[in-house]
Amino acid sequence: LAALPELRDVGSDRQADGRALYLDIDRASAARYGVTPAAIDNALYDSFGQRIISTIFTQTNQYRVILEADPAIARDRSALDAIHLSTSTGDSGQVALSSLVRIEERPIPLVVGHLAQFPAATVSFNLAPGVALGEGIAAIERARAGLALPADLQLAYQGSAEAYRSSLTNELALVIAAILAMYIVLGTLYESFIHPLTILSTLPSASVGALLALRLAGAELDVVAVIGIVLLIGLVKKNAIMMIDFALAAERQEGLPPLEAIRQACLLRFRPILMTTFAALFAALPLMLGSGTGSELRQPLGIAIIGGLLVSQALTLFTTPVVYLAFDALGRRIRGGRS
Repeated sequence: LAALPELRDVGSDRQADGRALYLDIDRASAARYGVTPAAIDNALYDSFGQRIISTIFTQTNQYRVILEADPAIARDRSALDAIHLSTSTGDSGQVALSSLVRIEERPIPLVVGHLAQFPAATVSFNLAPGVALGEGIAAIERARAGLALPADLQLAYQGSAEAYRSSLTNELALVIAAILAMYIVLGTLYESFIHPLTILSTLPSASVGALLALRLAGAELDVVAVIGIVLLIGLVKKNAIMMIDFALAAERQEGLPPLEAIRQACLLRFRPILMTTFAALFAALPLMLGSGTGSELRQPLGIAIIGGLLVSQALTLFTTPVVYLAFDALGRRIRGGRS
């Protein structure tokens, strides 16, 4: 990770500077001297543990007697040469511990962190100037894919990276829930299953405009930009609502055919549509053009709103009447087939 150009100040809390001695008992040699593994374990604990061998009682207190090796000689592997074990071969002799074991020195961590009860090491990093968090996480994922990590070694994000990934997983569900709620409200308002789809047909153009504006501005599709796209659902659909509401009223109250009704709606609602669109555009301009502390957080919101409004305004004035007539013909065909 330290070699990735997207990251800076990569560090870890894994302190692997410790050293440990691993003793592998030569069971054949130990058996010749009559030394059991339990005797070796007890000798090591007597030397480097804290075994209570006696308690001294006085009139006012009691003192435990602890048996251990001199800490001065227990700092390197030469301390094992001073440990001798009694043999049970009949000669009442002793044998050096080092002649019964194979000693291997290995590195060990000084501190073992845990995450969800599993040993874990935390790797922290900062982002290079001009690099978004999404780019940094993508670079980490590419690096992990090239490492071929074993199955028992897993990578989990924490902190800001975890919050970012969690927001990405919920964005699609958030947009779908907003569209579904809007469809239910519009279906109840117009008492129709077809015409809410006409109004919602304006949303793709707004999303394309927002994504195109973010692309041209070099901004990332972050959480704030997604909030802007969700806001566009409420801002853009008002264009279609103004036309569809007037067209349905003209059909039901004045008996006009669908083509003439939607034509009058486009002519009479053109100025209100422009007024509301420009009002929203001017409101989003400070977000996009603002500077100062925290402006980089608000700019994607303004860019997404302005881009979505411009593209949807240019397209929906032409596509909404076509979609309205198409769905109206489909509804008449369905009703005719049922009758």
